[in-house]
Amino acid sequence: MAGKSAKFEVFLTEGAEQDLEAIHNHIAEFDCMTNANHVLDGLMDIVNNLSIFPERGSYPRELVNLGIKEYRQTFFKPYRVIYRVIGSKVVIYLIADGRRDMQSVLARRLLGT
Repeated sequence: MAGKSAKFEVFLTEGAEQDLEAIHNHIAEFDCMTNANHVLDGLMDIVNNLSIFPERGSYPRELVNLGIKEYRQTFFKPYRVIYRVIGSKVVIYLIADGRRDMQSVLARRLLGT
């Protein structure tokens, strides 16, 4: 199919920006700067790709189990990027290691509990 894909504007919440910084700092401190930069680049590629294909993400099962289907997720393993499509905008709310207790993390960040 020829033609230009619709572009969505991608926004990171303050929390998501802090998540990126914390992930980068943690890897730099406990592994090495090269790996920290690699993970940051990979996560930013995921973020940038959401401007073209935001509907591609799946629904987080932790939220679906609560009847919430307004958020989506995509992965840069083991990291999960949780976002919402609002009109022509993509708002990223959370970037977290998927090995964490995601039920608690999602409840705190998205549901304010």
